[in-house]
Amino acid sequence: MERRNSTGRGSGPTDWNHGRRRAYLSPICLVVCGALMAAALAVRSAATASGQAPIEALRNPELEAGFHLLFGGKPEEARSHFAAWQRSHPEDPIGSAAEASAYLFEECSRQGVLTSDFFLNDERFFGTVPLHADPDLRAAFFAADKRAQDLAQQELKTNPEDPNALFAMATTVGMQADYASLIDKQQIDSLKKIREADVYARKLLAIEPDAADAYLGPGIANYVIGSLPAIKKLVLDFVGVHGDKKLGIQQLQMAADRGHYLQPFAKILLALAALREKEPDVARAQLNELAGEFPENPLYAGELAKLKSAPAATIPPRK
Repeated sequence: MERRNSTGRGSGPTDWNHGRRRAYLSPICLVVCGALMAAALAVRSAATASGQAPIEALRNPELEAGFHLLFGGKPEEARSHFAAWQRSHPEDPIGSAAEASAYLFEECSRQGVLTSDFFLNDERFFGTVPLHADPDLRAAFFAADKRAQDLAQQELKTNPEDPNALFAMATTVGMQADYASLIDKQQIDSLKKIREADVYARKLLAIEPDAADAYLGPGIANYVIGSLPAIKKLVLDFVGVHGDKKLGIQQLQMAADRGHYLQPFAKILLALAALREKEPDVARAQLNELAGEFPENPLYAGELAKLKSAPAATIPPRK
């Protein structure tokens, strides 16, 4: 993968005028929503290519079932699977990282982030209005996230290239960035976390750059940042944050076609991006697949119903 969304060093973010720049950074929250487990297939593919058996944590039936339940709209049941994995693997950070991802995905779903009502509304898509987090979900998310990071750092002290630990750090730091930007609206802190997560993600993605799930995070980043109005992209360019909308769509398509754990997440994002690009046929195809695979989750069927009732979905003009 030759082009990735990344955050360069640039000028110090603490010097920014918060009132003028805050709105420019809020779409970055979606960059890391794709980091719920973005590197999982990268690790698995690398092990297979090298002739080694895939890492146990990334082929475990409990984790597989947990993510199916998560995208099926059953986060509490998903967390029970992740917790079971963690109990049987107390020194492995992946179980807690997966548990944290379930709390974050539940909050994103509760806030309506993964809907066309959000994606097609520029005031919400690019906005800065704070969201009201559920206090119990918030506390549980940060607790699980910290457990995963503590375990990962212990592993990295012994082996700086441990794939489980790199995966856990990339995803958990990324999820903290997402929470800071999307829920707390602390955009400067979010940007710092994105840079930190990018360090871990790059190390992990270097193992196998063609692994399909690994395209999800960069795909979201490239698309969202590439969709910003020119003046806002100019501000982000100044601090080394770049996006390419067309490349982002291609990366999301790869994750949706060949992804593993995150394939459903890639499909819903690809569908929503397609609606913004006024390509309802692409959105309809993805939503049909999701509704068929997860009939118990009203999210996909609801989005499909809205598309059927308004096939030429309009996008509010940018301000």
